[in-house]
Amino acid sequence: MREVVDRERIGAFMTALARHATADVDVFLVGGTSAVLVGWRATTIDIDLVFRPESDAMLRAIPMLKERLQLNVELASPDLFIPVPPGWEQRSPLITRIGRVTYRHFDFVAQAVAKIERGHARDLADVHAMLAHGLISAANVREQFALMEPELFRFPAIDPPSFRRAVDAVFPLSPQ
Repeated sequence: MREVVDRERIGAFMTALARHATADVDVFLVGGTSAVLVGWRATTIDIDLVFRPESDAMLRAIPMLKERLQLNVELASPDLFIPVPPGWEQRSPLITRIGRVTYRHFDFVAQAVAKIERGHARDLADVHAMLAHGLISAANVREQFALMEPELFRFPAIDPPSFRRAVDAVFPLSPQ
């Protein structure tokens, strides 16, 4: 069984992974990885990430790094589960650059909306932590969700009315 991942172990992984970059690449960190790096959680069970553009050399290095560093790595991002509006790359805050790799947090609004869709207690706690840390706002989440709604048909596992109710429950409309 691999160990939980803290800030130090994430940093070690980022440094080791960057050594395998053969071209410039953006790596977007997601979920618990962002939570640990920002500081609202001390640990996470795995490092979730996505590459743009995809890097075969870095992807091939992941299994070796998982074993050497004894941690879990998953290729996961909100755009696999919800229709993330264009421009998410530009809305993804910079973490650091190591060699040819630019590390960023995946767009926090997209992360929040994906977590609302999943609806687990820990996910909703993460959404509230993002709000408390000033990483998202209710207005921004509602604005981005409105852009996503017309594209929900592309994700048949999602029930659009239920999803809308979940967003409204987390971010109720202000009384006029």
